[in-house]
Amino acid sequence: MTEVHKVPRTDSPRMAYSVLERRATVTIVGMLLVLAGAAWWWTVRTAHDMQSMAQGLASIGAPMAFDMGVLIFLVMWTTMMVAMMFPTIAPIVLLHRLVMRRQNRGGAPTAAFVLGYLCVWTAAGLVPLALLLAFRNVAHDAGWVTVAAGGVLIVAGAYQFTPWKQTCLRACRTPLSFLATHDFGNGLRGTFRTGAAHGLYCLGCCWALMSVLLVVGLMNLVWMAVLAAVFLAEKHSSRGVLLTRIVGTAVVALGIAIMVHPPVLESIAPTSDVTEPMPGM
Repeated sequence: MTEVHKVPRTDSPRMAYSVLERRATVTIVGMLLVLAGAAWWWTVRTAHDMQSMAQGLASIGAPMAFDMGVLIFLVMWTTMMVAMMFPTIAPIVLLHRLVMRRQNRGGAPTAAFVLGYLCVWTAAGLVPLALLLAFRNVAHDAGWVTVAAGGVLIVAGAYQFTPWKQTCLRACRTPLSFLATHDFGNGLRGTFRTGAAHGLYCLGCCWALMSVLLVVGLMNLVWMAVLAAVFLAEKHSSRGVLLTRIVGTAVVALGIAIMVHPPVLESIAPTSDVTEPMPGM
């Protein structure tokens, strides 16, 4: 009797859905990385024309040609946040999209989720804008500048050890738990609120280290890249919690070093010779 071998079917609903999930994964992650890459490209390309944005506390008292409107600044800031933060939120955006697919919903809810997240970081940009406007005409005094810069770094590093940091980091590291406990309804308004809630946790996780840019310059590309790598590792590395303490210790040490030996500040945040306002501002 001839033995008949059954060929497994490859068109079963489960396998078809698995293929769709893989495609969704590639699509979502690919889109976030493309957007982040485009944002990095734009930031690098425009950094030279916005040298006044690359000035930190070390440049106070120098001719700071900051004359940027609120809208233009927020566009610049939001682009920076896309570059730095989009790679870190890929897991939760992907999970949110898969949940929406299981509920037979389109891509609009996930877009609303990302928009809510981004709106929080855009609003946060009003803080550095206010500080830049306040500092642009302040007289230089090496004594208080180094104290202020060192103090910012010490606070930023110390925050890494606080329960608030760990709570916010936990929300970022456990996307499934976050989505299960932050359901604001099925409509676009609900998914927007969910994204905004995640944005607040992300802000709570990253605001302190982000304040380092106020010392070294908002558009200091090297420090932007370093901080983006730290954020990504903190949220997705198996040793993310340990990393927060290592980074916190290093930032506190840097702050103390600046207070003890002021030239350290100029070595990490070189001053710019920009004296003319940016074109079109």
